[in-house]
Amino acid sequence: MKAMIFAAGRGERMRPLTDTCPKPLLKVRGRPLIVWHILALVRAGITEIVINHAHLGDQIEQTLGDGSRYGAKLLYSREETALETAGGIANARHLLGDAPFVAISGDIYCPHFDFEQVKDVLHDEDMWGNPYPADQRDICWLYLVPNPDFHPEGDFGLSMYTLNNDGAPKFTFGNIGVYRPEMFDTITPGTRAKLGPLLREFIDKKLVGGEVYEGEWHNLGTVQQLELLNAPRAALAHPLAPGPKAAQ
Repeated sequence: MKAMIFAAGRGERMRPLTDTCPKPLLKVRGRPLIVWHILALVRAGITEIVINHAHLGDQIEQTLGDGSRYGAKLLYSREETALETAGGIANARHLLGDAPFVAISGDIYCPHFDFEQVKDVLHDEDMWGNPYPADQRDICWLYLVPNPDFHPEGDFGLSMYTLNNDGAPKFTFGNIGVYRPEMFDTITPGTRAKLGPLLREFIDKKLVGGEVYEGEWHNLGTVQQLELLNAPRAALAHPLAPGPKAAQ
């Protein structure tokens, strides 16, 4: 399995830090955000990693190199301007191959997420070994998180490991997912496209599975959030400042 880390965003709400440093290279607890992901992926045996970038992307390549120091093989998908999440995936299809891949946002912090679990969530056969028809297989699998303070209404409902757009209670998309490449067939490489509308389309077709992850998870949207994460551990007892919605 390959992985993709999204690192093309401008990080407007993290300015002035992101005026000179790409958001995924900001350090949390002594380590760049994106390096936390790379090391966690490598621990799970996922070593081929595609990183897309736009804003200050040269810094990302110069800092991470080919990934060999981390035990990874890093490939880069360069974007002139950020193409949004679905557009970034479509633009990197030639690097991701034809098999399902895991993708994660470069600006979240979830140091204990075990990527070993992502390898077998999309099934081509039922429990008796019978193949699913192509139009009945889950097209992707999303990891949801309990709703953070900045997004109390959540994104998606969940019933028996199947996502829905209208059910309750709702959870927030944790920006970690496993996708079949054909999910992005309708997006022309090089065009901007958000992931949210595409997800909702397939959710309506009952083709999106998922589960709730309850480990440590932070979506870094403000300088105050970053400062709190880098403060003494006791500071985490206080709510983090409002951040961006997780699914757009």
